[in-house]
Amino acid sequence: MAEELYFIKTNPIIAKINLYNKLCREEKNITTFLDDDKITSLEIIKNKVKDSEIEKLTKEELLHIFSWFNNEYPSDNDEMKTQLFINGIDLFYEIPSLSHIKNFQQILSDYENLSEEKIKYILNSDTFNQFIIYGIFFTGMIQKEKKGNEQILSNFLKPDHKSLYSMAESQFNSQSPSLEVDDIIFQNFTDLYDLTKFYKGKIIQLHDH
Repeated sequence: MAEELYFIKTNPIIAKINLYNKLCREEKNITTFLDDDKITSLEIIKNKVKDSEIEKLTKEELLHIFSWFNNEYPSDNDEMKTQLFINGIDLFYEIPSLSHIKNFQQILSDYENLSEEKIKYILNSDTFNQFIIYGIFFTGMIQKEKKGNEQILSNFLKPDHKSLYSMAESQFNSQSPSLEVDDIIFQNFTDLYDLTKFYKGKIIQLHDH
């Protein structure tokens, strides 16, 4: 698995059928990517998937599945995403640049400290949405200072999220502009907001580091 930071939605019902059957059919293939006790590891994964509990897979177990799919389609990222989707794993967004991943994770760490809320790698959509809106406010402030750009989305969101705006403003004033935030990381937050604002399921952030 490469350095990308993946954002994933899951469909436990589809995974219960398609992914479980694939795991049963291709046991020898996936065990190559499992830990030392390969049979036990495989059975744990299969049981979670079979019980419609794909969201209870550990980060390591999910990384094993990604490595398995990535090995099947090493030169065709789009096909890998398609096959994951068919098997109940919707890789709906990714941040490919290591520098942008570091910035994203630094903003996440700051948010955790300010909100006093630990963001796990699997989280509900409401928690994710709150962080993303904070990120839009914070990166938008940096963009506005550097380029003078009017942040339309920030202005739209501000009346309904005043506490998040105040939190972002406080963080901005305390360190501006120590982060090298550019147009791309601001766009990452905007894209993620658009892709998840109406979604009510679990969201997974997956990064092999």
